[in-house]
Amino acid sequence: MRVALVQLTSGDDPEANLAATLARVAEAAGQGAELIATPEVTNCVSASRTRQREVLSREQDDPTLTALRDAAARHGTWLLAGSLALKTDDADGRFANRSILIDPSGGIAARYDKIHMFDVAVSEAETYRESAGYRPGTRAVLADLGPVRMGLTVCYDIRFPVLYRRLARAGAGILTVPSAFSPVTGAAHWEPLLRARAIETGCFVLAPAQTGHHAATRGRARQTHGHSLAVSPWGEVLVDMGDAPGVAVLDLDLAQVAAARERVPSLAHGRPFDGP
Repeated sequence: MRVALVQLTSGDDPEANLAATLARVAEAAGQGAELIATPEVTNCVSASRTRQREVLSREQDDPTLTALRDAAARHGTWLLAGSLALKTDDADGRFANRSILIDPSGGIAARYDKIHMFDVAVSEAETYRESAGYRPGTRAVLADLGPVRMGLTVCYDIRFPVLYRRLARAGAGILTVPSAFSPVTGAAHWEPLLRARAIETGCFVLAPAQTGHHAATRGRARQTHGHSLAVSPWGEVLVDMGDAPGVAVLDLDLAQVAAARERVPSLAHGRPFDGP
């Protein structure tokens, strides 16, 4: 299966971001990608809730999603909008951080709302409280692409291995982790976490990422780690895109999923236990 990772430097202007995203999607489709995956918050990277309220839309009205659905149909490819920041009808006004899988006809095949919120203090100068602006999802999601099933996750989910084990035991052969990872935690943890999830589950892991310095018209400008990765079921890094925006295309041998699980069948070896 030929797949493509799209690495972006999205700012807080969804219209400008969309033009860059569509160009990368067309580039990937031109190289024969059957599945194209974009990063977390493809449509808008912003730390300003005021700016987000100004420029974000509900799913049914979102211009980025509409354009990506049209692109998937035009190119005849599966397209994972890694995640989109979307308005909701929640009384508290919080947004959804939603990963959306689009099928080759432009239909929506699956939706996944990020479950785990990034509420951390990386340092005195770098703090995040994602739950203040986004409401957490409550449901794991598995999608059927035909030759393979795919488990959808987003960014900070990567630190919660039980989610990935459950997706793998339910039949996933590919796990997606679109991200906008902090440079500090990215340098320390990004690759080890992705390789660990691949090894533990015997799945391919595809992790398209935001990268670089993100333009901000309001609020604190963000910086992200980049280094979009593809990892094999045996834990080998197949692609590392570094820190420049672009597209990486690679072929996945899906037979490697069964082969890795036969060599180390840990998914079948889980045992109940007591304590602590």
